[in-house]
Amino acid sequence: MNNNLQKLEFNKILDILSSFCVTDNGKKLALELLPSNSSMEVKKLLAETEEAVNLSYRNSFPSFYEFSDISYSIKSLQNGSTLNCPAILNLNTILKTANELKNYFNKDFIDITEYPILAELFNSLYSNINIIETIDKSIIDEFTISDDASPELKSIRRKQKSLEQDIRKTLNNIIHSNNSKYLQDNIITIRNDRFVIPVKEEYRSQIKGFVHDVSNAGSTLFIEPMAIVKLNNDLKELYVQEQDEIRKILASLSEEAAQYIEEIRTDYRSLTDLDFIFARGALALTMRASRPILNEEGRIRIREGRHPLLDQKKVVPITVSLGDEFSLLIITGPNTGGKTVSLKTVGLLTLMGQAGLHIPAGDRSEIAVFRQVYADIGDE
Repeated sequence: MNNNLQKLEFNKILDILSSFCVTDNGKKLALELLPSNSSMEVKKLLAETEEAVNLSYRNSFPSFYEFSDISYSIKSLQNGSTLNCPAILNLNTILKTANELKNYFNKDFIDITEYPILAELFNSLYSNINIIETIDKSIIDEFTISDDASPELKSIRRKQKSLEQDIRKTLNNIIHSNNSKYLQDNIITIRNDRFVIPVKEEYRSQIKGFVHDVSNAGSTLFIEPMAIVKLNNDLKELYVQEQDEIRKILASLSEEAAQYIEEIRTDYRSLTDLDFIFARGALALTMRASRPILNEEGRIRIREGRHPLLDQKKVVPITVSLGDEFSLLIITGPNTGGKTVSLKTVGLLTLMGQAGLHIPAGDRSEIAVFRQVYADIGDE
């Protein structure tokens, strides 16, 4: 961002704008926003913001969910690779958000002809309830596949629980028998994915089995008693089967998502744009801002303009006209009289307007679309 924008604190406006965005890419668009010197582009941006403001009045703000960039996931799907749980959940969040926003916009009381720009974005959204329900049924969170993901997985995990109960029952019998005096603690623990019990080092020979770990002090051995070796082996085999089945489930979900790569990519772009547009609408409402009138004749008519970064309860509004009867304005007055704030207000509201943001000023305020804005403020 160039020095003139920094001096007028345009970057601080972008920081506030980005805080209203939910998606990663929406925040990126907000932080990279720059004023445009194209009258057509500025009018389009202002119209987008106005539609978001008007629609939010009519139907509240839509709900967005946080999702991350999908470029790597899309590339992986195109190559026939299998996505992991977080990547699949991210795609599912996009599909869910698209579905909710379609429902948000397709209300009987909304006249879509009043929102031609937003309607194009909302209508471009793709929704697939079947995929959403399948993923919801299959994946609990970023680290957990549901038992209901497949009958095979449910069966494997049922066998695991049964085996674990048998192992714990056998070990509990050892712990609560005469062997308890050989143990460091009457507990069951796990080492190297195998159930073991903590045995005092001096009684190593009293408990037949395999040593899987030793405590730091060397006083405790974690032993797998011979009585549960086969059970542990069977359990480990089930763990292998479980991982194989999870890979099959993730591969199946990835294959299904791969059929809709272009639709998901379109959703990602449209949702990002909508997130960014509604963030501009939220900023306008927060600042009690209005859409400025544009001209290309260099006129500025700011009515009751307020510097957006000052306390709105204390800020003194200014009314400024330039470009009609005169094109040069000299502001004089005592120190702390508001000269610098007035300069910054005119400059910042102009930059905001040219970036498609509504400005905190009265209705019918007017700004020009300038090719460049210069600011020389301060004693340096």
